[in-house]
Amino acid sequence: MSFLETGDSFQTISFSYRLGHSTVQTIVLEVCNAIISNLKEECMPIPNEDDWKTISNEFWEVWNFPNCIGALDGKHVVIEAPPNSGSLYFNYKKTFSIVLMALVDAKYKFIAVDIGAYGKSSDGGIFSSSKMGKAFEKNKFNIPNGRTQPETSEILPYVMIGDEAFPLKSYILRPYPGIQIHSDETKKIFNERLSRARKVVEDAFGQLSQKFRVYQRRLKSLPENADKIIFTTCILHNFIKSGNENQFVSSMSEQLPRHITNIPNQGGSAPQVAFEVREKFKQFFNSPAGQIDWN
Repeated sequence: MSFLETGDSFQTISFSYRLGHSTVQTIVLEVCNAIISNLKEECMPIPNEDDWKTISNEFWEVWNFPNCIGALDGKHVVIEAPPNSGSLYFNYKKTFSIVLMALVDAKYKFIAVDIGAYGKSSDGGIFSSSKMGKAFEKNKFNIPNGRTQPETSEILPYVMIGDEAFPLKSYILRPYPGIQIHSDETKKIFNERLSRARKVVEDAFGQLSQKFRVYQRRLKSLPENADKIIFTTCILHNFIKSGNENQFVSSMSEQLPRHITNIPNQGGSAPQVAFEVREKFKQFFNSPAGQIDWN
């Protein structure tokens, strides 16, 4: 599909195929709808308990992070200013955008995505207000109970990992603030382990933007159409990855195009149980059972 692969505009493609601009747009959206309808359940199914445990095992085997069910991140995808939208899509980078929120497994595949949040929602609350975030908050994703780690009696819950853009929760781990790691080596080790495992989501976005050059320029589509186009690329990314299940080698993080930008960091308070969960992971990483050579 040349529109996704090359990033050419509808206008350019219409000249190449001698078709009307609206005809090309209709064809692109029809193909996107067909891909979503036919491949969504195959390439991005809702995980069951066994799937979550498999993902967790892979994160431990490859990235040395226990009980991790995915790396979480969000990106602003720049779009053309929608008509009559005011400042809804206007973000902190002074561009118009929608947000692609994604949870990625140890193989760089998208487990779940949430697309379409307003660009103006430029804090970590994007996840909390998203459908995906609300589903995790209400435990609708069949997440299994925690399990005991090897050579220890400590039970750790299953968690997602993210950067400072996300709130600290009992099921989301974020790094310790920079000011704390200077005086505490154990917290520094925790941050290094989390950063290493979280790299998979950055790599996944980089691979997505390299496969589909449509991300190299501003999307000239209405938000509802842009949502379909972005979702289609995520499904096709997983479809391509499915043919190479055994590749775990980390790719070099591609430089993301300027039309895909990070969501900004978030501060704020967290429940006490969230701090306790992070402390347990920190203690495990600094124990004989959880240490690795490069620490």
